[in-house]
This record gives sequence, structure tokens and C-alpha cells, in this order.
Amino acid sequence: MLAGGTAMAMWDELKRRFSEGSMLMRLIYVNVGVFLVVRLVGIVMFFAGSDINIVLHWLEVPSAWMDALHRPWTVITYSFLHYEVLHILFNMLWLYWLGRIFMEYFNVKQLMALYIYGAIGGAIAYVLASSVLPGLRGMEGYLLGASASVYAIVVAVATYSPNYRIGLLFLGSVALKWVVLAMVLIDLLQMDALSSGGHIAHLGGALVGFLYAMMMRRGHDITAPLNRCIDKIVSLASRRKNPGVGGPVGGRAYRGQSAQGTARNTSQSATGKATESDLDRVLEKIKRSGYTALTDEERDLLFSFSRKGKK
Repeated sequence: MLAGGTAMAMWDELKRRFSEGSMLMRLIYVNVGVFLVVRLVGIVMFFAGSDINIVLHWLEVPSAWMDALHRPWTVITYSFLHYEVLHILFNMLWLYWLGRIFMEYFNVKQLMALYIYGAIGGAIAYVLASSVLPGLRGMEGYLLGASASVYAIVVAVATYSPNYRIGLLFLGSVALKWVVLAMVLIDLLQMDALSSGGHIAHLGGALVGFLYAMMMRRGHDITAPLNRCIDKIVSLASRRKNPGVGGPVGGRAYRGQSAQGTARNTSQSATGKATESDLDRVLEKIKRSGYTALTDEERDLLFSFSRKGKK
């Protein structure tokens, strides 16, 4: 009974940490959780005389493009799948370190969407290279790990803020652009017949991160369409779970957390005297939760300030 109570307490603590954690930490928790489950299943299957690859192959991206078309979900699932300890360790360390820097410039929704985009970019690069390049054609292989997603986030930060300085052991303060350049160069130098597919996937994720940062510099967020889809799915799920949400009463209750800000903005619209602090509050909300999280009044406030700036 004592052991059961301790296990339940630990489980409740993990659930609490997950629910209260940032999107960055949730990504790490999911990766670590999947790793532990897969390893435990692998141990059980080993002693049962079976092979864990039977399970892994349904979650990994196959190199053959026909197999990949028949398993489209793998372009996402593989990015949360690890089997070697060092593989997940280094991926999660890079995700944590560079993910925190990413959050200084972008928001949580963009982090999650770019993680997914990076995974898709890496999977496409892997399958294309395996199907087109003569040296890889005909070689059966599978892709797993968060590396492509991590590369997308790392390269996005380095492209958006290339002179951001980080401290490295023995080297001291180094501009992020040189760190990422070294990572890409190492990937290129490590390509061989056994592991070139994985390194090509890394470069596919890196390309996605580069494109994301370049488009953000021009004011275009390529993660916005995916985030809108996710918002709609979450909204539909919440309505099914709570049928009252979305109706007249439910809608007011849902926006209750912003009721004070809404009332203040309405009052300001009547007087026409919105302050710089109100604009700062709206901009901070956009950085934290994305533009789609703004109320109608907050969007009107943002629009009024943009019109003032053009006069």
C-alpha cells in the first residue's frame, strides 16, 4: 500500500509539473516520457523473445517513399521517438538551451509549430534523399529522433539573432552563428553510407528554421496557419467537452480572464485615450500567446496605434 501511495503521489506530481510547465518543458517531458515507455517495452519484448523494432517501425519514418506514404503519421511521431540514451540526452539539452533563447524572441505557439515544421522538413529531406541520391537509393533505413526539430529551432534563433552570444566551456563567449555553422559543418563531414540519411534530415530541419527566421524578419509568420488549425481543433474539443462553452454565457465565461482588460479597453475607446502601457500589455500578450489570443478590443487598440504611427 505504501509503495502504491508513493507511486500515485509521484504521478500526481508529474501531472502537476506538466500542466504548470512551459511549452518548452512540455516538449521535453513528452520526449522523455515516450523514451522511457519505449525502453521499458523493449526490455519486456527482449525477455519475451521478440524485437522492439516491430513497434518502432510503426513510429519511425521509413526511407522508402511508398512506405512513408502509407504511414503519414510518422512524419510527426518520429520526432518524439528515441531509443538510445545519448541520443535523447543531447537532443533535449540542445532543445532546452536554445529553446529558452527562442522564447526571448517568439512565443510558445511558434515554438510548438516550428518543432512540428522542423520534423516534417527533416522527414521530407530524408525520404527524398533516400529515393533520389544514387548512394542511398535502395538502402532500407528508418529515421527517428527530435534532431530535425531541434535543428529548426536552433537555426531559427541563430538566423534571427546571429550575434547572440552564449557561453561555451573552454571557449568562453561565442556568437551563436558560429556555433550553428560548426554544427552544420560537422553534419556535412559525418555523412557516410551508414548515417548520411540522418544528417540529411538534420539539414532539412535546419532549412526550415532558416526560412522561418527570414520570413519573420519580413513580418510573415509561416507557423500561423498551423497555429490557427490547432486553435480550431482545441476550440472544437473544448466545446464538445463543455457544451456550454461558445454560447452566450460560455463565451463570456471563457473571456473572463481578460474581463478587466476588456472593460478598460472599452472605456478607452469611448474616451479615445489609450496609453503606451496598454500597447505594451497587448504586445506582451502577443509575444506570450500569439495574435489569435487577443480580444476584439485589444485588436482595435493595436490597430488604432498602428494608424497613429502612419500619420
